[in-house]
Amino acid sequence: MSEARPALAVVVDGTSARAPRGRYDADTWFGHQPSRTDDLPDPRPLLENLTRCVVEILAGARELEQIARWVDDNVYKHLLKRVVLSTRARQARGAKPVRPAVAIGSVIVTHPADGVVEATVIVLGRGRARAVAFRLEGLDRRWRATAIHVL
Repeated sequence: MSEARPALAVVVDGTSARAPRGRYDADTWFGHQPSRTDDLPDPRPLLENLTRCVVEILAGARELEQIARWVDDNVYKHLLKRVVLSTRARQARGAKPVRPAVAIGSVIVTHPADGVVEATVIVLGRGRARAVAFRLEGLDRRWRATAIHVL
């Protein structure tokens, strides 16, 4: 037999009122909280490091799990698909993973909204230049990649 629970009483200025008995969305209270740009660090070091990591991950020289805390779930799943495809291609050729020798070229950063950064990082390798596009969003006072595209 279930016993009815009393509603919570809220006391403000000596008067009491009943708290509403609705369902609360746990993400509103306990999920990632957006951060303002002023509360976040400079995104350039993260962009450069993430770029190096993503290129090394796709080359098979680094594990994807190493950047899991810096990317959201959709980006992780997308990169995982790319890792599987690049691993199959290397195995078909009989090639071993090699850490690519890359240099970071220009970094172009824009701020389309407060707490959001969209950036393009140019990666210079042997005989080839690539672009890596990012969207970073400020969550819980740190940057988190919500989109990464390697071109």
